[in-house]
Amino acid sequence: MANYYSDHPEIAFHLDHPLMKRIVELKERNFADAKDFDYAPVDLGDAIENYKQILDITGDVAANIIAPNSESVDLEGPHLENGRMIYASKTVENIDATRKAGLWGVSMPRRYGGLNLPNVIFSMLSELISAADAGFQNIWSLQSCIDTLYEFGSEEQRQKYIPRVCAGEGMSMDLTEPDAGSDLQRVMLKATFDEKENCWRLNGVKRFITNGDSDIHLVLARSEEGTKDGRGLSMFIYDKRQGGVNVRHIEHKLGIHGSPTCELTYKNAKAELCGSTRLGLIKYVMSLMNGARLGIAAQSVGLSQEAYNEAIAYARERAQFGQTIINFPAVYDMLSRMKAKLDAGRAMLYQTAAYVDIYKCLEDIARERALTPEEKQELKKYQRLADAFTPLAKGMNSEYANQNAYDAISIHGGSGFIMEYKCQRLYRDARIFSIYEGTTQLQVVAAIRYIINGTMLQNIKDMVEEVKNEGAKSEKCAALTARVEKLVSVYEEAIEAVKALDNQDAIDFLSRRLYDMTCEIVMSLLIIRDAAQAPELFEKSAVVYVGMTEENVAGKAAYIKAFDPATLDSFKAE
Repeated sequence: MANYYSDHPEIAFHLDHPLMKRIVELKERNFADAKDFDYAPVDLGDAIENYKQILDITGDVAANIIAPNSESVDLEGPHLENGRMIYASKTVENIDATRKAGLWGVSMPRRYGGLNLPNVIFSMLSELISAADAGFQNIWSLQSCIDTLYEFGSEEQRQKYIPRVCAGEGMSMDLTEPDAGSDLQRVMLKATFDEKENCWRLNGVKRFITNGDSDIHLVLARSEEGTKDGRGLSMFIYDKRQGGVNVRHIEHKLGIHGSPTCELTYKNAKAELCGSTRLGLIKYVMSLMNGARLGIAAQSVGLSQEAYNEAIAYARERAQFGQTIINFPAVYDMLSRMKAKLDAGRAMLYQTAAYVDIYKCLEDIARERALTPEEKQELKKYQRLADAFTPLAKGMNSEYANQNAYDAISIHGGSGFIMEYKCQRLYRDARIFSIYEGTTQLQVVAAIRYIINGTMLQNIKDMVEEVKNEGAKSEKCAALTARVEKLVSVYEEAIEAVKALDNQDAIDFLSRRLYDMTCEIVMSLLIIRDAAQAPELFEKSAVVYVGMTEENVAGKAAYIKAFDPATLDSFKAE
């Protein structure tokens, strides 16, 4: 029987991530839960075994329930009845199966009914579910909104809402409005305090809300009358049981048909303030969005895996000119690049998730006791790394998912354009990944300050030294590391060349090229590190990916060095 976890040992490899021991130590707090919960681990080995069991269960559900349901969900989609969103019938089956498997509220502490899973494991679960159906992954992964409520809500709110999510109730984050897409400072949904009822009331419209008729919503609304920027926005919790919100429209989308994208009308809807007023966008949404961006990175890796699976299976079977097409250089070139992007992207995903885990765990510990000076430094270090790496993981993996889905269709030839083949759905589903939760262009904006100010350059130089030590185990990996080290000098020169232009428009224009170079060098080092530890899994991908990086970095560096800011007007549309 198929299993999306055990069928891909590349996923299990990342359970041995260099930071996993520290993550488990912080997450389990000396394994104190073992005395109160019989399913809590008692040591590191037990924790890893628990993770493997959860991943195996999820891999089984994904392969044998969610994946077989995906075509029916894609065809039926959700529909609207009397102001309510109704899921596709097979989506209901998926929700029921994941509830019975205990896969809801998994990141939450056990005292609320959760499994206390770290971000690395949650990302793995997201990857597995996305490989089966990216649209359903949207519905399932939005349970991570509860992390924001846990971090910033009151204990009363935690006890009220977290057990419900752990029992399988869905969530949504209601941010976007008709006139406020990427620019959330323009949100105008109005929040007013009802003195008589001692509650907040919400009025207005939200648009493009994923899973918009969910049970529990986190809502960004304008609480400060007369304001027009982010300082007037607060975060609210809306409970569907209270009423006051209707679905006005469900969008008809290119892909992810099973994921309902709703337009909502708020009419005097009762809500609770989450945290403090005025911090909705400045603090809470930023935290929410960073988590969502990591979720899209995982979603992208899952779909990339499925696109590769479909492509290589077809290439092994399809015969032309007397042989199977997998033997044609043009085809195995595409397949090798797909696999290299997949493996390198996965390494970036779990590296970023590990950084997030360490600083989030330390933040959680700080709510209970004062951190030691060493812990404070550790928190700052990994928060900086997480902030710098998250836009790289989201942006590049979402682009790679699109590229792999495109190449899967190319390998299928004319059959790839026929609706009966899965690769066309993967292609349609992937297109949104580089758009929602911040376009790739916005990921560049988020990342570029770390590139221009030298933070990422120093991170890369540190990684080179680490990988040198690891790569010494393998002559091939040592040679690959030396090749990447040469690229670091080219990269550093490109950064200095951009800065020397002293022209903000030119810097903005060239930022995408610096971003791509940064991602490609970082991912080269990560895949070399993985190849040194597991050559049977990653050595081929490391060879291919480093070659791609050399090709790309050289071209982008040449473009930057030759760029003349005086030509900027040539690029502007009339």
